[in-house]
Amino acid sequence: MRNYRHIEVRPVAGALGAEIHGVDMAHPLADDVVAEVRQALLDHLVIFLRDQIVTPPQQLAFARRFGQPVEYPQLKGLPESPLITPVVKLEHERNNFGGIWHSDTTYLAEPPMGSMLLAREVPPYGGDTMFANQYLAYEALSDGLKKTLDGLVGVSSSAKADVTKTREDRMKAAGAELKVLTAEHPIVRTHPETGRKALYTSDAHTAHIQGWTEKESLPLLRFLWEHQTRPEFTCRFRWQVGSLAFWDNRCAMHNPINDYHGHRRVMHRITLAGDKPR
Repeated sequence: MRNYRHIEVRPVAGALGAEIHGVDMAHPLADDVVAEVRQALLDHLVIFLRDQIVTPPQQLAFARRFGQPVEYPQLKGLPESPLITPVVKLEHERNNFGGIWHSDTTYLAEPPMGSMLLAREVPPYGGDTMFANQYLAYEALSDGLKKTLDGLVGVSSSAKADVTKTREDRMKAAGAELKVLTAEHPIVRTHPETGRKALYTSDAHTAHIQGWTEKESLPLLRFLWEHQTRPEFTCRFRWQVGSLAFWDNRCAMHNPINDYHGHRRVMHRITLAGDKPR
C-alpha cells in the first residue's frame, strides 16, 4: 500500500476504486496534492470524492489540474460552461445516457484519458455506476489468447445500436443529430504512464476486428466483453449529491445502471483529452 502525505486514500474494492479524503475542489490545490491525486488515479483506476459543493467554473478549474478538458462530440455543454456536459435522465425517460459497459468515445482517433462526473441531482435509490479493471481482465487471460490478441485492431463506431439507444432521449431533447464517427485501436493497449497492458474493447463501441467480418469477429469479441466485466474485476459506486468520480479511460470501463425509472438524475461531466492508443 502506497503512503500518501497530503491525502487519505481508502480503497473501496479489491479490483479498483478508492475514496479520496482531504481534497476540496472549491479551492486551488497545491502541486504536491495534485501529484498525489493523480498517483491515486493511476494506482486505483477510478477515484471518488464526496461532499464537493462547487460551481461549474470551480469544477472546470479542478479538472484542468489533471488534463485538457475537451468538448463531448455528440452533445453541447452547459451554455455558461461548454466544456461541461450535462448527463441527464428525467422522470419520464426510460433510457439512461451511456447505459452499457464502455470506455468513453473510443470512436475518436484520440480517445479521452479520463472523465470526471459530478452528481448534481440523484434519485432516492439506484443510479449507481459500476467500474471494471481492464488490467486484471487482460492478465487473467491464457497465454494462448494473449498471443492471439497481440496485434489485433478493433474498429470502433459511434453508431452501434445498443449505445445509440442510450443517447436517444438526450439527443432528441437537444435537437442534435447522431454524428457517425469511427476509429481503429488495438484490442490490447499499453497504458502510456504505467506501461501495463489492458483490454480495450467494448460492446458499446467495437463493431468488428480490422480485417475480419462482423460474423467472424463476434464470437471472440463477445467472449471478451463478458470476460471484461467479471465481478472480481469490478467495483460499484453509490452516488450522493456532491460526489465526484474521476476514472482512467485507458484501463477502466464503466456502466451506469438504469434502475431508477420515475426519478431524475443530473450529472455534470468533464472529459480530458487523451492520446492515440498503442
